[in-house]
Amino acid sequence: MSANTIAGIELPDSAMAQQSTELLRTHGSELLYNHSLRTFVFAALHGKQHNIRYDAELLYVSSMFHDLGLTAHYRSDDKRFEVDGANAAREFVRSHGLPPQSLQLVWDAVALHTSPGIAEYKEPEVALLNYGVALDMVGKGYDHLTDQQREEIIREFPRSGLKQNMISTFFDGFKHKPHTTYGSINADICVCMIPGFQRGDFCEAIRHSPWAE
Repeated sequence: MSANTIAGIELPDSAMAQQSTELLRTHGSELLYNHSLRTFVFAALHGKQHNIRYDAELLYVSSMFHDLGLTAHYRSDDKRFEVDGANAAREFVRSHGLPPQSLQLVWDAVALHTSPGIAEYKEPEVALLNYGVALDMVGKGYDHLTDQQREEIIREFPRSGLKQNMISTFFDGFKHKPHTTYGSINADICVCMIPGFQRGDFCEAIRHSPWAE
């Protein structure tokens, strides 16, 4: 991938960044590819607008990996898809010889990207990834972008029918392990896609614990 600047944001072009992009191209779909690139640009724009210092390369790699846990190559039978992606990202960064704090940072960014109320209080890369995902998925911060910025980003990385197709993309990634969605927004996907699905209820878990009192 050659260096490009989108809406004033330069896409990292290091060997590690290029390899993470190729992994996404190989194992993801066009929908996930465009979503992940938009996520990075949105996250970086937010950082730029608010003078937030962050590691652009680690944010980029985290963006490329954040949904790879949904794909056949990376998904497990027993873990949340975010954890599958985080584990893969951590091993990828480890293979490039980065220090332990970078490994943990990338793991946290990917694992917490669907955790509003937590991610925004973590390190800048973690908070920015969460912000970029939320902007692309549900429009959080939509009005903080100019029409020109939105148009340039969408022209470069089309939305590819995200509103119509992303729910099924999520579901395909964890329909074989719906129990892993307990306590997360992914349970909403299961309710939407599985007739009669009953999400886990924490209140019932308390009431039916084995304690005698």
